[in-house]
Amino acid sequence: MTQTLQERIATALQGVAHPRHGTDVLTAEAVRDIGTTTAGKVRLTVLLAASDDANLVRDVRDAVQGVEGVTEVRVDVKDPAQYERTPPPAPAPKPSRALPVMDAAPQSGAKNVAPPPQVMYPQLGRIIAVSSGKGGVGKSSMAVNLAIALAQRGARVGIMDADVYGPNLPLMLGVDAAPAVRDEKIIPLEAHGIKVMSIGFLIEKEQPAIWRGPIVMKIITQFLRDVNWGQLDYFLVDMPPGTGDAQLSLVQATSVHGAVIVTTPQQVAVGDALRGVKMFERVSVPVLGILENMSWFENPETGKPIALFGSGGGQRLADETNLPLLGQVPIDPRIQEGGDTGRPIIVAEPDAKASKAIRAIAEQVVARMDARWGGA
Repeated sequence: MTQTLQERIATALQGVAHPRHGTDVLTAEAVRDIGTTTAGKVRLTVLLAASDDANLVRDVRDAVQGVEGVTEVRVDVKDPAQYERTPPPAPAPKPSRALPVMDAAPQSGAKNVAPPPQVMYPQLGRIIAVSSGKGGVGKSSMAVNLAIALAQRGARVGIMDADVYGPNLPLMLGVDAAPAVRDEKIIPLEAHGIKVMSIGFLIEKEQPAIWRGPIVMKIITQFLRDVNWGQLDYFLVDMPPGTGDAQLSLVQATSVHGAVIVTTPQQVAVGDALRGVKMFERVSVPVLGILENMSWFENPETGKPIALFGSGGGQRLADETNLPLLGQVPIDPRIQEGGDTGRPIIVAEPDAKASKAIRAIAEQVVARMDARWGGA
């Protein structure tokens, strides 16, 4: 008797082991909501707990993709705690005017869960977090171009996309494929002379990442521990905007050698960037300096700079925090074009003023790292 598509999918999933449960993913009820269309499109949900291996998502997708009649697979990843229905919460007590802050004493009755101990990854070389206080300042563009600039100096460079909620590195570097696994290690993809790993390689493009802190911590730890990066000189981490789970997860997972704070000249960006500086200082990560992006636009007719977003914000932030201004990168439409086409400006237009500014900033980063940690 010929099996239906649903039955063939179920048979395939029964062959996917769930390490934590010691059974297959269907018996463990880790795969839910399997839907199919007459055209062979499949959509399903994988429940991934903080203690689960993120490779489980790839294994499920590969198993379903190999089923006869399947033309497309879409996997939604959810936290089991969020997936299960819960009774309506009890009425909340009258809110206090005090807000919780880091290092504050836990409330009475609350569990004080200690973070896992830091693990050293000497093969990653010097770990540099590229961060910003707010979105829209070109942080990912600067991280990508800075990584390539370091590689162009002859360094072995890797870059990790820690922005699990909005992974941009696959698009910006022009790579988008499921990474291979060899000897139980994920093999990072390569582009423009650097190695790259992103959650964007493992989930569907349109899938929102609705994950809480423990899942973010799990992903970052796995990208550090379970990816075969080889021996690197510099390991850049493209952080999400703000001062949230990803930043704390990274500094709890390993020793970060330095941070670069990206801002634009306007005051709203500088104010948010200041909070980023203070956050890294509070967790004992040395801030290497301030990178001011979108500093000016050069009038193509007169060659004169036009300060579209104001001026001097990066220098004011540097002065206020007693940090160096690593450099200023002018507005250049080719930065955006390169990010959309997978050819960063430092590769596509190496003689552009923005490319020269980024290379000069890379020199400053190397000098600052050498001054603090000794020559490579």
